[in-house]
Parts: sequence; C-alpha cells; structure tokens
Amino acid sequence: AKVKIKLPLTRSEKDDVYVCVNGDSFQIKRGETVEVPDYVAEVLQHREEMLAEAMEFEAQASAKANQK
Repeated sequence: AKVKIKLPLTRSEKDDVYVCVNGDSFQIKRGETVEVPDYVAEVLQHREEMLAEAMEFEAQASAKANQK
C-alpha cells in the first residue's frame, strides 16, 4: 500500500532523505508531499523516534555534566 508523507523542510534540515529497504532505494525530497510504500513511511517514523530519543539522551547527559 502507498501512503502520502511530507518531510519537513527546516533551516537545519534541507537535504533529501535516502531510504533503502530490502534493496529498494528511495530519495525523498523535503518539503514536498510524496507517495511512498507504507514500509518506507514506517522506516522514516522509526528514524524520527530514534533521533528524538538521541536528542533527549544528549540533553540529559549535558544537564548532568553541567551539574558537576
């Protein structure tokens, strides 16, 4: 199944996003609505979740370092 997605275009995130799943490659342009297979949308969702977790971890580590 195909789904429509739109990756945000921000000051810090301007580059296209490359995704490869089981040998199928996709280059997704930021700031435009595109149609991709549902499994590609799922990979991108997990990517965003992992980036958010990494940012939270970094913030906590930085706060602990500043307390010392």
